[in-house]
Amino acid sequence: MAVASSLLAPFAQAQQEVHPEIVASGLQNPWGLAFLPDGRFLVTERVGRLRVVGADGKLATAVAGLPGIAAGGQGGLLDVMTDSDFVRNRTVYFCYSEPAATGRANSTALARATLSADNARLENLRVIFSQKPKVASTAHFGCRIVESRAPGANGQPDGKLFLTLGERFSRKEDAQKLDNHHGKIVRINKDGSVPPDNPFVGKAGALPEIWSYGHRNAQGATLAPDGTFWMHEHGPQGGDEINLPRPGANYGWPEITYGENYGGGKIGEGLSRKAGMEQPLHYWVPSIAPSGMTFLTSERYGKAWQGNLFVGSLKFSCLDRIELSQPFGGKVVRENKLLTEVGERIRDVRQGPDGLLYVLTDSADGKLIRLLPAQAGR
Repeated sequence: MAVASSLLAPFAQAQQEVHPEIVASGLQNPWGLAFLPDGRFLVTERVGRLRVVGADGKLATAVAGLPGIAAGGQGGLLDVMTDSDFVRNRTVYFCYSEPAATGRANSTALARATLSADNARLENLRVIFSQKPKVASTAHFGCRIVESRAPGANGQPDGKLFLTLGERFSRKEDAQKLDNHHGKIVRINKDGSVPPDNPFVGKAGALPEIWSYGHRNAQGATLAPDGTFWMHEHGPQGGDEINLPRPGANYGWPEITYGENYGGGKIGEGLSRKAGMEQPLHYWVPSIAPSGMTFLTSERYGKAWQGNLFVGSLKFSCLDRIELSQPFGGKVVRENKLLTEVGERIRDVRQGPDGLLYVLTDSADGKLIRLLPAQAGR
């Protein structure tokens, strides 16, 4: 696969093309965003709270019924997603750092529950996946959830979920081993069972939930309209990557990387290519520290933006509008730096039911922001 890279200047400063409108503030390090059919929002706060935010921006009392959460460092309550049939079943999925029964160890877990009719509590909660093994770490949980669809432009939800999993920082070598879930993408059914067509089902010494491996810390994932799974992952110092994980494929970490150790120095043999390991679609040097990821399918910002990929940057406190060689696919041809005037780290980005983009900013006074087309904000 051809590789595109951003070197030295990760993206150009774009003219102001959108108008940021604050929907809500006062969120404590918000992490994940989902939309409710009545115009309200579900927002996770990393400290371990799930909030319903009104269309008017009012923060409701935290939703009750969450499990125990190991909040600290990069851990806490992380991504959230509503089921594609939420109107009928009111099912919510969320991932979080799950503490061990005893001691300081933890891991990423994925749970499902029913959101009560009054949006006040979670019911029928069930943990459907728990990363193995648990380790004592407060870093690299990954934790983005994507509901998959059957391949094809009109593919329907197929009852399966992708979940990104970090390699826990101190266990990076585990990303190359199939007997654990560190540094993996996993694919499971919505009840937690393993799809029989997963690539490692029946392979000795391999965990059957694994879809792809050799990842570092993936905090952004989305589907293209044709059902292709896209994700990005943090590199070390440099070498953040966009990948399109294929079943059974090895994405190289830590054997290959376009980054280096923090403070300098090569990682391992200092290789960026190796036989049997996939090249990224795109990588960033220096790192932008990506988080959140979505495609824009609407024409609310004009035809030129439709099919662009949007990625939040924690390091540069901006939203990266990524132009591709074709809508929803191909190579990265140009990047544009948006929302610099907000001056906050962008943790998540999603397209809402209204076709507009929404972002979460990562701070103790985090914000939910709606992006209006520039002409609408004048």
